[in-house]
Amino acid sequence: MHIEPGYVASAKILAANAAAIALVGSQSVHLLKQPSQIVRSLLAAAFFTLAMQAFHLPVGPSELHFLGAMPLYLSLGFIPTLFGFALGLLVQGLLFNPSDLAHLGVNFLSLSLPLVLVHATFGQRLGALSVRNIMKLDAAYYAGVTLMVGFWLALGEVATPLSAWLAFAASYASIVAIEPVITLLLLQALARRPDSLSLPPSLPLRSL
Repeated sequence: MHIEPGYVASAKILAANAAAIALVGSQSVHLLKQPSQIVRSLLAAAFFTLAMQAFHLPVGPSELHFLGAMPLYLSLGFIPTLFGFALGLLVQGLLFNPSDLAHLGVNFLSLSLPLVLVHATFGQRLGALSVRNIMKLDAAYYAGVTLMVGFWLALGEVATPLSAWLAFAASYASIVAIEPVITLLLLQALARRPDSLSLPPSLPLRSL
């Protein structure tokens, strides 16, 4: 998901940073209305940072990460996951890999725009929380992530072979296969503790 430095032109990086700031700014009002979302966002950032550092593998022009997107989204909610991505990427750049700060806006949009689309479509119509339904969410989300990476590479400063992007896209099939099981186990654990801080009010416990 992290595009390596040198692939995206400076002007396009600036445009991505402006779009990322606009997205974060437009959603910040939700944090002001519900301060509890701030705590959830910090939890999401911590989980996301640990997940990224626990597993990351270079694949062509980008990297394969375990993002934990659906565990975060379904257990903490949309806003905390969105801000968790932003904070997690910032922390990773500051503490672990400063070169990633150059593409902070690019990488954030690669994660957040697919999340926005999934939340506005499949997420609003989610029925029973089964492995099959969670796999649909994962497949839609990671398809969006890989398409976003392809979009940035298509606008890149250097020519990137289609085979390199296809190898990167195919690598996420393993995440789509594994993450739903992790998501379901986490939600089942949270369902046993309905008073848990991390459990969003909208979680359909009856479907677990």
